[in-house]
This record gives sequence, structure tokens and C-alpha cells, in this order.
Amino acid sequence: MTQAKTGDTVRIHYTGTLADGSTFDSSAGRDPLEFVVGSGQIIPGLDTAIPGMAVGDKKTVEVAAADAYGQHNPAARQAVPRSEIPAEIPLEIGTQLQVQTPEGQVMPVTVAEVTDTEVTLDANHPLAGKDLTFAIELIEIG
Repeated sequence: MTQAKTGDTVRIHYTGTLADGSTFDSSAGRDPLEFVVGSGQIIPGLDTAIPGMAVGDKKTVEVAAADAYGQHNPAARQAVPRSEIPAEIPLEIGTQLQVQTPEGQVMPVTVAEVTDTEVTLDANHPLAGKDLTFAIELIEIG
């Protein structure tokens, strides 16, 4: 039976859950996730679980935060004067926005705090600092 190895294009179905059991992402009802094993297209802790699997194999993988979206980085939070944000931009806590870096890159941020004078934006991935669990099934090796 053929086993997946680095460099193979694979398709998996998955369900990702947090420590409290809540689901944060799933391919259920969608096409399987397709990626090249070992290419860095998905988080490292999930990528390293695929080699050795055969089509039809299922497993549950525990992925530590360091091998997922990294630890929460306090330096990725920045307070911005409220006057610099256009009035039409929604500023409810938890709202996801996109900002442009001085280098011209677009970066997703989340509104973390709002005061009368400042808005704190958080550029950490929403899953940073969280250990994740994935139930995966290898559907296809291309």
C-alpha cells in the first residue's frame, strides 16, 4: 500500500478542535484540503503527521502551539490613536480588519481594545498560543 511522503500532493479531511472540545475548523461539507507534504503550506505539526499514512488511514494528532500558530506575541499588539482610524471602520472588539504595513504588505489584525483615545490592534493569529487537536483522514495521494 502506498504511503504518503514528503513532496507528495495529498488530500485530507480534517476537524480541528481546541482543548475545550470546540471545533475551530473542519473540512466537513467541503472539498478535502489539498497540499504538498513538507512544503510549509500547512502548520508544521499537522504537516509532519502525514508521512507514512496510506489512503483511508485516520488518526488524531495533538499539535502544540509552537508547532501550530506559535505562541502569543505581546509585541504584535499595537495601540493606534483613534483619530487615525477612519470613522466608517467598525471598532467592536473582535472585529477583524486588514492594515497595510510600511512595506506595503496587507496584514490581518483584530480589534483587541477600544478607548476614547486609542484602539489596540492585535496581529497575532487568532489561534496563537493554543494547543490544537486534529482528527484527520487521508483521502488521496496524488
